[in-house]
Amino acid sequence: MIEIKNLHFGYPGDGEKFILEGINLLIEERRSVSIMGANGSGKTTLARCLNGILKPTLGQVLVDGLDTTDETENFEVRKLVGMVFQNPDNQIVSTTVEREVAFGLENLGIDSPEMHERVKEVLDDFGLSDYRLRSPHYLSGGEKQLLAVAAVLAIRPKYLILDEPTSLLDPFSRDKILAMTLQDGKFLQQVTPILITQFPDETLHTERLIILHEGHVFIDGSPAEVFKHRKSLAAIGVGVPVEWELKEWLREDSLVIS
Repeated sequence: MIEIKNLHFGYPGDGEKFILEGINLLIEERRSVSIMGANGSGKTTLARCLNGILKPTLGQVLVDGLDTTDETENFEVRKLVGMVFQNPDNQIVSTTVEREVAFGLENLGIDSPEMHERVKEVLDDFGLSDYRLRSPHYLSGGEKQLLAVAAVLAIRPKYLILDEPTSLLDPFSRDKILAMTLQDGKFLQQVTPILITQFPDETLHTERLIILHEGHVFIDGSPAEVFKHRKSLAAIGVGVPVEWELKEWLREDSLVIS
């Protein structure tokens, strides 16, 4: 479980301004979560607080009881909470696809037989086996993002933060990433996905949706519950899935006709 207790975050030199203010949340294991909000709402800042990239100014983030502000526990926190960034080019560092997946395992000191087994497993799962000796920079955008996810999953984290992983992708690649991370039964049995997104329809693949507004939790519930508040969401610059918008228009039209 990830426990967020009275989390405040602000950058040094910003005076009393907090990007996140008074966040209290529990993120349970194996219950997929999406986090959405308008630009500047604090989504990415919250994501980076969850695995210790950013440290709380006030309050705590506890990952299975480990405090992200405790420097002695940073290594364990990063093993538990993997993160995939919006742009895979900012994350990929190796010269071949195979080496990229092995990179994190080498840093963990995983022995060679297990490393080869894990690398083969995730490359097979993500359909990248044929590219294992290819340079990542010759892959398509969608393939690069799949590689970034595969490399993190090879470490076998309990939680996986996906920070707007589809925002730079074409529709086909976007659907493939979502299918692998939010709909695949094998994946969901092993990892708790935490999706940061700007696309309302993506949140329908998760069990829980948290809306942020100006650094606060605006609403928290299942996507179905949250999207009932269409007008309140519109007021803070958050849309609803197209299908929900269409249903509401049809409902309103039927009321006018009757």
